[in-house]
Amino acid sequence: MTATNGRLQGGVIRRAVGFWIDSSVTVQEGGEETRTARFLRVLPFVLMHVGCLLVLWVGWSWVAVGVAVGFYAVRMFAITAFYHRYFSHRSFKTSRPMQFIFAVLGCTAVQRGPLWWAAHHREHHRHSDDEGDLHSPKLHGLIFAHMLWFLQPDARQTNTKAVPDLMKFPELRWIDRYDGFVPAAMAAGMFGLGWLLNAIWPSLGTSGWQMLAWGFFVSTVVCYHATYTINSLAHTWGKRRFKTTDDSRNNFWLALLTFGEGWHNNHHHFPGSVRQGFYWWELDLTYYVLWMMSKARLVWDLNPVPARVYAHAEAPRH
Repeated sequence: MTATNGRLQGGVIRRAVGFWIDSSVTVQEGGEETRTARFLRVLPFVLMHVGCLLVLWVGWSWVAVGVAVGFYAVRMFAITAFYHRYFSHRSFKTSRPMQFIFAVLGCTAVQRGPLWWAAHHREHHRHSDDEGDLHSPKLHGLIFAHMLWFLQPDARQTNTKAVPDLMKFPELRWIDRYDGFVPAAMAAGMFGLGWLLNAIWPSLGTSGWQMLAWGFFVSTVVCYHATYTINSLAHTWGKRRFKTTDDSRNNFWLALLTFGEGWHNNHHHFPGSVRQGFYWWELDLTYYVLWMMSKARLVWDLNPVPARVYAHAEAPRH
């Protein structure tokens, strides 16, 4: 390898790392995203799925699977309660330290930073299933709405004008900009946890690589696609109680999978409520946990469902 080739390859590696870790980094020529940038943007998403294949070599253990399930639950709650109901809709209040903690936990789900997530979601509500909605299955098809929309060039940057209330927090801006740092730290932590457990408690049958496979790759990919079903399936499969201008639907199975997000037609009719299961029989685990947190004064001012909302309800329609 010549010195020139070495410098070129080193430049590519530095650019790739910067592109993945720092969301403000762009790779453009004449205002257009380069082929290299498109490849760099898609590659981590592909590698997350490929990483799940590690289970074929490392096997499984009850502790590794348990950690995977536990971190799925923690991160799904962080996404549904804070990324969605708090950052996007401000449906309750909390302290600045708690806001920061759950911004970090949400970022471990590898669904970008809280400002990016909230900005896109607010735009989704402004243009739901209409022009301007980047993940409408009605306009773009089911697969695109499920997982291809955020891989497009237009979706990379955070629309800061959509989240002026969140931009005033420098710690949130930092997390949003360096949204690749937190997942990388989590992956390293998972490997370290597995290595430590193997060293001090080998009878558990786990290892660094096994914990990385199950606790990070598998858990994250399952959390990915469970979350994505709300953009895709919750606009195509289920029942409609309210006459909204979009195709949002209520679906019990999606609500079970996503801790309450499946009551999507309810949510689109009145997105300001902290609860999305409007009736007692509509299971909404996220709301129940937030209600318990409110009793401990970790969160407060939970926005209820107004009586006038129930007056508009109809018998559910397909």
